[in-house]
Amino acid sequence: MKALEGIRVLDLATLFAGPMAAMMLGDFGAEVIKVEHPAKPDSSRGHGPGGLWWKMLGRNKRTITLDLSLPEGQDLLLTLARDADVIIENFRPGTLERWNLSYDRLREANPRLVLARVTGFGQFGPYARRPGFGTLAEAMSGFAAMTGEPDGPPTLPPFGLADGICALATAYAVMTALHARESGGSGQVVDMSIIEPILTVLGAQPTIYDRLGIVPPRTGNRSVNNAPRNTYRCADGSWVAVSTSAQNIAERVMRLVGRPEYIAEPWFATGAGRAEHAAELDEAVAAWVGARTRGEVLAAFEEAQAAVAPVYDVRDVLADPQIAALDAVTTVEDPELGPLRMQNVMFRLSDTPGEIRWTGRAHGADTIGVLKEAGLSPAEIEALRDKGVV
Repeated sequence: MKALEGIRVLDLATLFAGPMAAMMLGDFGAEVIKVEHPAKPDSSRGHGPGGLWWKMLGRNKRTITLDLSLPEGQDLLLTLARDADVIIENFRPGTLERWNLSYDRLREANPRLVLARVTGFGQFGPYARRPGFGTLAEAMSGFAAMTGEPDGPPTLPPFGLADGICALATAYAVMTALHARESGGSGQVVDMSIIEPILTVLGAQPTIYDRLGIVPPRTGNRSVNNAPRNTYRCADGSWVAVSTSAQNIAERVMRLVGRPEYIAEPWFATGAGRAEHAAELDEAVAAWVGARTRGEVLAAFEEAQAAVAPVYDVRDVLADPQIAALDAVTTVEDPELGPLRMQNVMFRLSDTPGEIRWTGRAHGADTIGVLKEAGLSPAEIEALRDKGVV
């Protein structure tokens, strides 16, 4: 039995947080039904090189088409909701209500239904109706302001960081709501904004500012909490990253690079003290690393039991033996493209492991099957198709 077997999820969401949350639930056995517009397939089908994002985001999902702006489509969604446990949507606040699909109406059809509503800024407040994208959350959470070089501009990540964090939070919120339901409660609404999860993972910044008035500066790859902490270029042109969050690791690094005298300095005894002397510590580490190949650096750090990692691009990730041992990137057979490599499920359960059962399926591939399971006859399905409902 899969961990989430018996849980049915209707995925009404589009790029990226909502669909990724649904994907995560499907990875561990939930039955996920992806609902797309009949004439406007999900945006992820054309996102990125070759449209390959869909093959990952759509994995483990059955795909149907349904026009929710039409009364017949709304009635069909209510029919599907009766047997569902979760609906995930990311329309602007008020959209479901405009389609006569408010939570009150959905709950009439199924009192045990959990409705996860993922938006940029939540369901209320002055920004609630603004378009919401991860980039805006990365800017407004404080992330961009503290990211980048000290003399450079605020820096955005080159991928959907806020969306990915929000997807994890949404999956967690859904499971929390389902547990509450099974503990004697009923269904409820999950109000998830993209900005709040990334704000949370940025740490204690609001508390620090509230008590001490400190605004985090841009420090590049350095940290205000410890040093040396940076990326360093090796003699062969490759890069490594060094971390010294623990005091004993910092001491090992300085012995390794031939500068043990720093350890006796009073300021070296704390991470904050070392951070104030980051320039001279970086200079010592950079000179030592720069005289050696990456292989030599990694071997020496490992022997010294100091913390180092190679800076990888995707080619290195796919070739790494630890990644291979974990099967963190696995191969899945796709009926259109053949073997595809993609990230595996994110964690391993000893008794009820997750798996990728299939990649993202064709637009509307399961419409007939799902609607037949809902009790519709072939003639009814064909009539709905003629009207453009499915």
